[in-house]
Amino acid sequence: MRVAIVTESFLPQVNGVTNSVLRVLEHLEQRGDEAMVLAPDADSGAVPPFVSGAPVVELGSIGFPGYPDVRVVVGKKWRTERTLAAFEPDVVHLASPFILGWRGMLAAERMGLPTVAVYQTEVPGYASRYGLGHFEPLLWKRVKDLHEKATLNLVPSTATMRQLAAHGIPNMRLWGRGVDTTSFHPRFRDEGWRRAVGGDKEVLVGYVGRLAAEKQVEALSVLKDLPNVRLVVVGDGPEREALHHLLPTAHFTGLLRGQELARAMASLDVFVHPGELETFGQTLQEAHASGVPVVAPAAGGPLDIVRHSHDGWLYAPGDHKALRRHVADLVGDERKRLAFGAAARERAESRTWHDICEELVHHYEDAIRVHERAGSAEV
Repeated sequence: MRVAIVTESFLPQVNGVTNSVLRVLEHLEQRGDEAMVLAPDADSGAVPPFVSGAPVVELGSIGFPGYPDVRVVVGKKWRTERTLAAFEPDVVHLASPFILGWRGMLAAERMGLPTVAVYQTEVPGYASRYGLGHFEPLLWKRVKDLHEKATLNLVPSTATMRQLAAHGIPNMRLWGRGVDTTSFHPRFRDEGWRRAVGGDKEVLVGYVGRLAAEKQVEALSVLKDLPNVRLVVVGDGPEREALHHLLPTAHFTGLLRGQELARAMASLDVFVHPGELETFGQTLQEAHASGVPVVAPAAGGPLDIVRHSHDGWLYAPGDHKALRRHVADLVGDERKRLAFGAAARERAESRTWHDICEELVHHYEDAIRVHERAGSAEV
């Protein structure tokens, strides 16, 4: 199979979209398939020319005002179609499509290629968090226009599927995300790191992810006076300085990757993710793989990941008193923390990237068949 992946985000930026694309590329290479990536370029020029044997074609882009990590593709639209035509893909995978993805969709449509659009980022909801709520209806229209054209639409959670159905999105299939249970593992818990970070505090409660408005990390302020607790914030982003002022006693690690990230995750006692716009929530799965219980809002992706009162707690969105109450419950009961953590690890072991990517290949095959049947019907 020849798969062209058109992605809104790619290396050197590390986020949920990039991570998923990297795992898919690894899997396609292992299967012996051929892949190509179309992605925005980067100011640093650090986009690799090949990843897992797949050539990466950079397209000119600029940073989004106020959030330069988000790249907006500019320049001639014909290059997307010319690149796809030269590769001759069997299917076009659109990763979190919006701007570049729209170009990719139109190019695939003109060329008569089947498309699999992977919905991953709730752009309309983000607009409200950045004070641009008046654009939300227009943004939902773009989402609908784009996904109506796709042969298949893959969505990461049941809550997201319900939301998109309410907006009239057709042809949806559920496709979750895998987790690397080798890289994220309880064995990476490091007591020396815990002492260095926690000081005289015995319990580490942490968040891992982008420090951006849509993640609502400021909600951690309800936890800053919990006794015997040190807040740990792992990540970077435009809200970092404001969060430093809001959480003066928290430990900020900055952006961590690889073994450093795995060590930090496994060394936490409780993982908290307060964002209410998560279509999935990959860091929640990574916490579970690390044997760490999760506290998150009962909205979006966490509804499919966290089993309430089994491997974590879910609270009503916006109810930060409940957030504090659930964290305090786990902070004060080590046996419960350990039991929740063991259940979390067991659940994560059933969600490997190999199985998830094999599901994706079947979706590719279905999209090709659907497209062929539609072509035959037109004839």
